[in-house]
Amino acid sequence: MADSAPRYAFRDVAAEDFPLLATWLAEPHIAKWWGAVDEELASIEQSMTSVETRPLMAELAGRPIAYLQYYDPHLEEGHPYQDQPKGTLGIDISIGPPELVGIGHGSAIIRQLVDELFENGAKRIVIDPDPENAQAIRAYEKAGFRYVDTRTSIYGPAHFMALDASQETDLT
Repeated sequence: MADSAPRYAFRDVAAEDFPLLATWLAEPHIAKWWGAVDEELASIEQSMTSVETRPLMAELAGRPIAYLQYYDPHLEEGHPYQDQPKGTLGIDISIGPPELVGIGHGSAIIRQLVDELFENGAKRIVIDPDPENAQAIRAYEKAGFRYVDTRTSIYGPAHFMALDASQETDLT
């Protein structure tokens, strides 16, 4: 990344984050793509102690601005992405504050996260936005992801995208 590019700090989600996460999950730009706030918070809480998913907060200058998670589909029984090669991790991201949506944070956070995951041995990163979520798809394309196929996940239709470690590009 260029020196002028924002750098984000990633940290594990803590119990103290739940009021902020509840606020974010209720925001229209997130609520449209996520489930009910209580159900999503329960899922995040469960993932805090799971082996397959790691929930994170992304911070900019000490301010939490996004929720993200990565997961290993091979560790979750019956996960629909087990057709992917070993070493694949899936990611999800939501920018929390509405005023920070659509100004480049999503693709920059994703790019920094996937770089770190590749450095730690991941071979492929996948992401699966709703096919109607054009803004998210564009952010993922900007971060280097390419369309693989359209699938049906447990959440409904998915615009399945991937980025392989061998395809890494320096976008700076």
